[in-house]
Amino acid sequence: MKKVALLGPGTYTEESAHHVLGKEAFDYVGCSLIADVFQSTVTGATDYSVIPIENTFEGSVTLHVDWLVHEVDLPIQAEWVYPISINLLRLPEGDDESLVTDRGAACSRIRKVYSHSVTLAQCQRFLRELLPHVELEQVGSNGEAARLVRELKDPTVAALAPQGAGILYKLQTVAAGVQDHQDNFTRFVLIGPEKPELKPSSDTKTTILVTLPEDYPGALHQVLSAFAWRRINLTKIESRPTKKRLGNYFFYIDIKASMDSVLLPAALQEIEAIGCQVRILGCYPTYSYQPVPSK
Repeated sequence: MKKVALLGPGTYTEESAHHVLGKEAFDYVGCSLIADVFQSTVTGATDYSVIPIENTFEGSVTLHVDWLVHEVDLPIQAEWVYPISINLLRLPEGDDESLVTDRGAACSRIRKVYSHSVTLAQCQRFLRELLPHVELEQVGSNGEAARLVRELKDPTVAALAPQGAGILYKLQTVAAGVQDHQDNFTRFVLIGPEKPELKPSSDTKTTILVTLPEDYPGALHQVLSAFAWRRINLTKIESRPTKKRLGNYFFYIDIKASMDSVLLPAALQEIEAIGCQVRILGCYPTYSYQPVPSK
């Protein structure tokens, strides 16, 4: 069975991978840090890695994008989006029903909250209104946050994490769905050296990096024109520093098209003809969120 590295256990990444890839289809290997996730597949300890790469409200997870671009050479093999519902979890404390029914009373007892940096950023209103007094500490994953709460055995410590982490570590839900925006989705990518066997998808994307020639005025306009006149849809374009020198950037572009088409390879050839460097990060199926039907 193929192995998949991801942040976990008890994370949104794990939850989303089980939903899209299937819980029994792969052997999932949990890691505490995103660097360990990437390195696991680089070294061959796992066949694939699952990486959260973008959120509806926080935008790109730039640290993870930079890993894909600068640190590893692992093509994107699939992409999916998954809804994020964030919960405040803590140790159960006796049989006091007020701690379950009155989240204000429960929150007043909390002195410290662990979570991933991206998750904390998505709960600013909740933290400001109900937990302005708490110490916030960032950890490598939301699952790690929940594990720490269980390990510390301190009822004044809590985690912002998925409901599944609460079940895994036997924690009480103080407040559910505390993210600032309810229409909250994260985009994940599956990376690895070989194409996996996945369920069919009607949508395909290609992701490229384009570095412009320094002595070609209007190069970005011509790059975009190569796609525009062919009516190729760009779903994302983002500039990122090349890290070679100040003011030198490449463009990270998501394209709603396949390299198996006629138009996209021709567009890339036109871009290269004006002196641009083009690196293909992957051509892959993409999956939208499909809720599990209720029984």
